[in-house]
Amino acid sequence: MLNKTPHTERRVNEMAVFYDRATIQVKAGKGGDGMVAFRREKYVPDGGPAGGDGGKGGSVIFKVDSGLRTLLDFRHKRHFKAKPGENGMSKSMYGRGAEDLIVKVPPGTIVRNAETKALIADLVEDGQEVVVAKGGRGGRGNIRFATHKNPAPDIAENGEPGEEFELDLELKVLADVGLVGFPSVGKSTLLSVISSAKPKIADYHFTTLNPQLGMAQSPNGEQFVVADLPGLIEGAHTGVGLGIHFLKHIERTKVLLHVIDMAAMEGRDPFEDYKIIQEELGSYHLRLLERPMLIVANKMDQPQAEENLEKFKKDLADSLAEGEEMPEIFPISAYRREGLQALLARTAEVLEETEFFPLNEEVVETHIVYGLEEEEAPFKVTRDPDGTWVLYGDKIEKLFKMTNMEHDESVMRFSRQLRGMGVDSTLREKGAENGDLVRILNFSFEFVD
Repeated sequence: MLNKTPHTERRVNEMAVFYDRATIQVKAGKGGDGMVAFRREKYVPDGGPAGGDGGKGGSVIFKVDSGLRTLLDFRHKRHFKAKPGENGMSKSMYGRGAEDLIVKVPPGTIVRNAETKALIADLVEDGQEVVVAKGGRGGRGNIRFATHKNPAPDIAENGEPGEEFELDLELKVLADVGLVGFPSVGKSTLLSVISSAKPKIADYHFTTLNPQLGMAQSPNGEQFVVADLPGLIEGAHTGVGLGIHFLKHIERTKVLLHVIDMAAMEGRDPFEDYKIIQEELGSYHLRLLERPMLIVANKMDQPQAEENLEKFKKDLADSLAEGEEMPEIFPISAYRREGLQALLARTAEVLEETEFFPLNEEVVETHIVYGLEEEEAPFKVTRDPDGTWVLYGDKIEKLFKMTNMEHDESVMRFSRQLRGMGVDSTLREKGAENGDLVRILNFSFEFVD
């Protein structure tokens, strides 16, 4: 007999939970540093510079793996860091670029920037890839700075920092067909008999707490994915019961099968159940009602089901607006496996005729064009209580990180770049005087007017 430790029991419980949200940190690799070196071979006159460039840092790439179903892996690992590029070497040898870090995600994963909430990617196709954090370019070695005026430069760049982000991941189940309906109407039983899925089945509400997927096959051999989604109740669109956690997973389906307990074994009226579910779908998103829907009249093996079905058809016909078509109804008994072939055949036909449309037309930003009025200032200035002037901002901090402070020529070049950005004039306008300390990140220097 297996003796479970508390850790083992916790892992078993976690495997039973459907994780569809995660927040993670990704950091791409820094580019390798360029090198300062010179040729010193005995028989090579006028040696010249020979420091190579650094290699590119690895990027973080998300790749869709159809074998994954949940975001459980991201519960235990939330930090993903790619390797840095190799530094440049002497004898004009370039550093090796780092391999990209491939992170596998399930199909249906939506990736957003956690800070701005901007959509980065909607990953649905098996094998689809997207770069979520780009690796930094390698720093240039001194062979790249040689000119006719300075044939032996003592200057090199550090590698560019890799991108770093906090990302929100959300999973919306991908399925061709979604089973909707009240709890205990037989959705799990139906899925179990039309596919090889093994959902939990019992006579109490909310047996299905997580989406269950199965592959069904029509009589003509067409295959499609069916999702048994947690049961709806009245008020679900406001968060009652399993609420939004169910409804968001229905967004990806092309066709809905509305399963109704026609035997009314829970003491409810089948037509009232139908109306409530329709209202919940429309309250969540009106376009859900535009999805093709087939009504599945389940539990027809019970004696009262035939009478209830006739009343349901009459009530449904009376509720339709003028010119509105009567939805197709398929009487079945999932328990006895009766009526399933006609349902599967028609479902396959509707799938073939239906084009999927998203509920929300959200665009992934592939590029951004900045106007002059939108261009961000290269730096900002504040002053600490001790009188130190502080320069900060993405552009100036990146420039500092890519400057090799071990070589005087690099420091002089950095000083010229700051002057060209307007740092000297800005500090002077704000009242900086000779000898005042100026700081960028952890680097301090004196202001000279």
